[in-house]
Amino acid sequence: MADPPLILVVDDEASYRDALAVALAAEGFLVETAADGVEALERFEASKPALVLLDVMLPRVSGIDVCRQIRASSKVPIIMVTARGSEIDAVVGLEVGADDYVAKPFRLRELIARVRAAIRRGPHVDTEALEREELIEVGDVRVDVSRHDVTVRGELVALPLKEFELLELLMLNAGRVLTRDVLIDRVWGSNYFGDTKTLDVHIKRLRAKVEDDPSAPTRIVTVRGVGYRYERS
Repeated sequence: MADPPLILVVDDEASYRDALAVALAAEGFLVETAADGVEALERFEASKPALVLLDVMLPRVSGIDVCRQIRASSKVPIIMVTARGSEIDAVVGLEVGADDYVAKPFRLRELIARVRAAIRRGPHVDTEALEREELIEVGDVRVDVSRHDVTVRGELVALPLKEFELLELLMLNAGRVLTRDVLIDRVWGSNYFGDTKTLDVHIKRLRAKVEDDPSAPTRIVTVRGVGYRYERS
């Protein structure tokens, strides 16, 4: 049997660090922790985790710089943890290579779902450890990741793979703006060389299937000049 994924939790606040370690271990993950940026880089090199959960505000070396250094040599998924309302930190984190971000205080259930989604897309996928039913539900739209099913108001909706992956990513980040570059990188991959029109076409097709009125979307909304956001309600 393969070992479960190892998560590196980096946070200078012992209460958050310890709570996350306990919660992740309860979900079947292996966990290592670090309290500052220097320790984070040392533990990353020594343990080669499957995912890094990285606080932005760290002593000695900032979370942004830790992210930048890790990304220079590794494609391991990185989820940044920011202070509530610190949108600038989140955007900078994404620009230097983070895959996702969450704001404190966060809901553990949502964070665990993000961790599983990021690992599933990452370079070190342990499918045996991830064989758990994963449901994402926002309002009357429900995504069953394990079954590749989408229901809208209780009715099954068929989605091609890219539309499904877009919807999954947007719903996992409900309430957050995802830039076009992030969406393209996460769904089409970092080697994609097309333009953003492909993304916009897929969003248009997706809206036709999940919106009550695709011409006036209330679920998948455009943030002009930035990207898209899935509304929480």
